[in-house]
Amino acid sequence: MKKLLVILLISVLTPSCCYGAFFKKDNVKMDSSNGYVGKLPDITKEYESNEAEVAPPIFDKTQDFHSGNAIKPIPRDDPSFVNIILKKEKTSEYVNDLQEFIEMLEKIYDSIEEKEDVQRFASRVYYLNANADYLKEKYSNKPESGFVSFKQIMKASDEAKEVLRIRSEAEKYKKYLAYTDTGYQYSKNNIDMQLFNLQLSLEKTINLLKNTH
Repeated sequence: MKKLLVILLISVLTPSCCYGAFFKKDNVKMDSSNGYVGKLPDITKEYESNEAEVAPPIFDKTQDFHSGNAIKPIPRDDPSFVNIILKKEKTSEYVNDLQEFIEMLEKIYDSIEEKEDVQRFASRVYYLNANADYLKEKYSNKPESGFVSFKQIMKASDEAKEVLRIRSEAEKYKKYLAYTDTGYQYSKNNIDMQLFNLQLSLEKTINLLKNTH
């Protein structure tokens, strides 16, 4: 009976000892309060970084890169540049301004030719006078103000203004004035003569402007 109890006791104790030997590891300490405190393998050596490397610039200075396309300064000290390039640009601006007067003058000329009423004639003359005043202000105290074309535009503008004054006053006073020496300037004959002279002046100015380059 004692022998049977000893055998049973040995069979019960043997598995626990085996299990304890199986789970035993060197250098491993278990502490329920601190978690795992053993050594972990270094896995960083098995992977390479995926971040792209930034290549250094191939030019040391931006200025060196653009130096070949640098804009050269204007050669204002060069007489050929000043006398030809700048003078040409300035003259072209003046000539362009003159060309705008050709159509204005032609419309006044046609207005006389077609015997338009005073109101239509007045609107065309007012437009010419306004542009002539602008041209005068723009080129006052400048060499262009001494050009023949400039003076001819001023002359034609003044003549058109004077003829408009006579025609407007004639329309206003013709019912009250007898065609005596005092009222002769408002007579039809005198007005027709003034319009004819104005046409000659307009034609001269138009031809001059068309031949100005």
